[in-house]
Amino acid sequence: MTAFDLTGRVAFVTGGNGGIGLGCARGLAGAGATVVIAARNAEKSAAAVAELGERAEAVSLDVTDADACQGAIADVAARHGRLDILVNNAGISIGKSPQDLTLADWNAVLTSNLTSVFVCSQAAYAPMKAVGGGKIINIGSMYSIFGNSYSAAYSASKGGLVQLTKSLAVAWAGDNIQVNAILPGWIETDMTRGAKDRAPGFSDAIVARTPARRWGQPDDFAGPTVFLASEASQFVTGHSLAVDGGFAIQG
Repeated sequence: MTAFDLTGRVAFVTGGNGGIGLGCARGLAGAGATVVIAARNAEKSAAAVAELGERAEAVSLDVTDADACQGAIADVAARHGRLDILVNNAGISIGKSPQDLTLADWNAVLTSNLTSVFVCSQAAYAPMKAVGGGKIINIGSMYSIFGNSYSAAYSASKGGLVQLTKSLAVAWAGDNIQVNAILPGWIETDMTRGAKDRAPGFSDAIVARTPARRWGQPDDFAGPTVFLASEASQFVTGHSLAVDGGFAIQG
């Protein structure tokens, strides 16, 4: 369907060289978009670009550096003459009980997961407005809904991301910029590998709680990303879409 065609669009994906970010990038590239992978690991980024094809490219970016974020997005928009899609995916988690979190831990997680989303979105606003609109997709977490005893900073950052998504959606609707969030459930990535293997029976418990009866895979994010990045979602904004196999609705 033409509503899902992204030919001629330019997408900027933070943390797009692996895991959920790469799953999002695969969807965008498959729908015809030019995809810019923005991440720190040059080797992983090169492999992602090789996989995604001739319309893909990589830029080195640490999302905790606000000036670098602004400069990278401005450069991509200038080189390509436009910026249509921003996927804010990069993030970290520090697994500690709240009483053991240092202020440095807290600030590291909030800067990576929430402040960077604000900075990148703000940088994308002008080039998106210049081409008549755009799509911003923020990757949240089921822990924006649930509490978690060992990742208070992560949960707080993802809860804040959902509220930021709503606020940006309201502020920029008049500029034809739709801002939505995707809330992943338990997905097999480098970030979750330690959690999956940390205790006997943990993985089985996740599968039992998930109506789809499996862990998610990065490629499960290709379709939802294309939907939220395309004209098919022109009347969808400020929404948080759970991609979790039903985990959040299971009693």
